[in-house]
Amino acid sequence: MEQAVAVVTGANRGLGLATSRALGELGYHVVLCARDSDAGARAQESLQADRLSCELRRVDVTRSEEVSDLGRHLRDNLGRVDVLVNNAGVNLESYREDGSRSANPGVVSPLTVLESVNINALGALRMIQALADTFVHGARIVNVSSGMGQLTEMEGGWLGYRMSKTAMNSLTRVFAAALAERSISVNSVCPGWVRTDLGGPRATRSIAEGIDTIVWLATSEEARETGGFYRDRTRIAW
Repeated sequence: MEQAVAVVTGANRGLGLATSRALGELGYHVVLCARDSDAGARAQESLQADRLSCELRRVDVTRSEEVSDLGRHLRDNLGRVDVLVNNAGVNLESYREDGSRSANPGVVSPLTVLESVNINALGALRMIQALADTFVHGARIVNVSSGMGQLTEMEGGWLGYRMSKTAMNSLTRVFAAALAERSISVNSVCPGWVRTDLGGPRATRSIAEGIDTIVWLATSEEARETGGFYRDRTRIAW
């Protein structure tokens, strides 16, 4: 039986690295996708030190040619993708250059909003499109979103980040319908406020808590629904 393959973007640190490790421990061959080659190499070494099956691919999700190269590599060399975790993301409004917060929607540059959407939402779109012909029947796509993109509880501030995660949720719904004939499940997950480089040290959740629902959606037989938004293994409103 062929080894199942999981592809994780933003895999060099935080939720991406922890998710990659968890999937490796479950027996997947993990393709670590990282924009920073040096950080990606360190992540790969840490998994290989524990004898987990993995490989590193340098992928910037905003660069279509790099994402396309990844798709060709997977098709020609591995021949399958069982899990895709679209984890790569940024919050460009978190801090100014002087360290102060800059999350006022009245002053944020439209270019910052555009870049946020390009990375957080269109990056996931590029990945899904590039890997489309390598997904096996019954594959899983997990889009790491955020409650900050939840329309039913939308508040002020962080316009670009919120819009990008709402766009990612739209992506989830569209591809859940588009890939249903192949029994490919596509879901969004809110990991909560996690103590990562993005979440910061004051965040309320550990990385282990943050990845729990991601890994569950990617692997559990209990999680076979598609087109949903989840937090703590429970479906939540959009």
